[in-house]
Amino acid sequence: MLDLQTLVLNADYRPLSYNPLSLWSWKDAFTALFLDRVTLVASYDVEARSPSRSLRVPSVVALKSYVTLARSPAFTRYNIYLRDTFSCQYCGLRLPSGGLTFDHVVPRSRGGLSSWENVVAACSPCNLRKANRTPAEAEMPLLNEPHRPTRHELHRRQPEFDHRQYHHTWVDYLYWDSELES
Repeated sequence: MLDLQTLVLNADYRPLSYNPLSLWSWKDAFTALFLDRVTLVASYDVEARSPSRSLRVPSVVALKSYVTLARSPAFTRYNIYLRDTFSCQYCGLRLPSGGLTFDHVVPRSRGGLSSWENVVAACSPCNLRKANRTPAEAEMPLLNEPHRPTRHELHRRQPEFDHRQYHHTWVDYLYWDSELES
């Protein structure tokens, strides 16, 4: 029970975030429930006990106040990898996030910024080979030009959810934007 997590939905019953999925520890969810900041949507079949009470652990909660989401996604290492489909932008090798680095197209030592338009996912060998040069100088053309992705683009590129790792009460909320079968 110690590692149970609670899916957090916005007031419109959509996840606050898919990248990463908006989760709280079950203890934080309990606190928010007691402070009347969230509505209980679903529970695990597990109870948390105190000397005087026994309550089911929340598996899904919805915020009572709508949180306006940022128009553009956060500039994070994971979102860069997601934008670049977990592939090196020099050789195309697809790797898990632990096997990737990120590379400044225009090196920082030459005034390159850490921004969506100047950072790409790269495998370690390509990153070392490019070194402190531009792609043209290193004769390593980019497979895709770096750009600022939209939230929708990142959501589409999110790896398919593995049903086995999510509680059955989450499924209806994770696929809110999915196309329905006919």
